Amino acid sequence: MVELHAEQMNTVFHALGDGTRRRMLHALASGERTVGELAEPFEISLAAASKHIKVLETAGLIRREVRGRSHVCRLDSGPLASAHAWLSFYERFWNDRLAALEKLLREEDAARVTRPDTAGKPKKPAGTGKPAKPSTPERKSEEK
Repeated sequence: MVELHAEQMNTVFHALGDGTRRRMLHALASGERTVGELAEPFEISLAAASKHIKVLETAGLIRREVRGRSHVCRLDSGPLASAHAWLSFYERFWNDRLAALEKLLREEDAARVTRPDTAGKPKKPAGTGKPAKPSTPERKSEEK
């Protein structure tokens, strides 16, 4: 696996942060495309498409080759693999945390089953039952 430096990783995630560029990469995953073919589904000018392609090139996500008058782009998956590896660390982190939460919730459910005296009983609404006697000087004289 190719390790990317922090600056290049920032550039990759910046490039992936735009929906148009992500869809362009998706199209390139199935094969080479010209700049015009990449621009077509988005109804954007060739100049706008070229700007998006330049961002993808700078990130190392695509390679552009000039063939006569056409610019042909192809996917370079190396930076994507490194970004995926970086994200996988956090996927493991969250999976571990979620597994711990699931275990805790299952233990709490099991504990409720073993204590049926408290499980399933409706709680009395606040303010029901006997009203508390006030602790006032009058009350103290009544108690004597």
